[in-house]
Amino acid sequence: MGESLSTWTPSSNGSVRVELSGQRTTSDSGALLLREALDNSGVIEALEDNLVDRRHPLRIRHSLASQLRTLVLQRAMGWIDLSDTDTLRRDLLWQLACSDARGMTPLALDRPSQATLSRLLTCLGRNDNIDAVHEDLLRRVVWRLTSLKNGERPKQLTLDIDGLPIEVHGHQGGSAYHGLYGARIYSPLIASLAETGDMVGGLLREGNTGPAENADTWIPHLVKRLNESTGAKVRVRIDAGFTDNDTLEALEDRDIEYLGRLRSHKGLQKLASPHLKRPRGRPPEQPREWCHDLEY
Repeated sequence: MGESLSTWTPSSNGSVRVELSGQRTTSDSGALLLREALDNSGVIEALEDNLVDRRHPLRIRHSLASQLRTLVLQRAMGWIDLSDTDTLRRDLLWQLACSDARGMTPLALDRPSQATLSRLLTCLGRNDNIDAVHEDLLRRVVWRLTSLKNGERPKQLTLDIDGLPIEVHGHQGGSAYHGLYGARIYSPLIASLAETGDMVGGLLREGNTGPAENADTWIPHLVKRLNESTGAKVRVRIDAGFTDNDTLEALEDRDIEYLGRLRSHKGLQKLASPHLKRPRGRPPEQPREWCHDLEY
């Protein structure tokens, strides 16, 4: 009996047919599924409409959309370094997954080189394009929130603030060696929505920046923009690295509610010590929690 193969055709390219056969399967076939998700989300089209591309129209070989897809899809599939794009340059699947063209046309086209993608990153790093990316992130957050609630906008939201060290393999401007991570890094701030996990914004900082540097101005600005976009009351959740005087004063001056973890020290340990002892008797089968209010 002949082998029965299930097939799937992505809407981005009707000439492509995916057959699930163990002997003829690429490990990167998920790129076509991610392309489908990208097309359905409208993210690439929105960025292409709003980003400023200063290239001369007659000299453009690779559209902004195809380059953005290349960056997003390669990174999502584990091809993190820009040099990986040269490794995949003649890969048929990647030619199909990232191209604007339909049919078999992409197979005859070159993919963007490492140098081309490097220029794209420089383009994305300009202030006007950073603003465009942030605005699109906010639009996607609002769209997702209202979709999950059948068109109803939320009344309260919680914004999570974290540091996200990004290791670099070179001496890029602004990067620096950080002893805690044992590597040369950038030290950006990242904001995400606790309710959905969606990223709301980011702030690139130099590698030797302190944990809370710029947080006192960036967090209130982001809270204001999120409030203007959704109408919701926005609360902030921060780690111990951000509970410094400047950040907390900035939040309190603007009546922004926050929950933050404090760094441990002798004064707090002394206040908490009476509440840290386990009651007499056998330990309970299920963990129990007690909450106590302390003033310091």
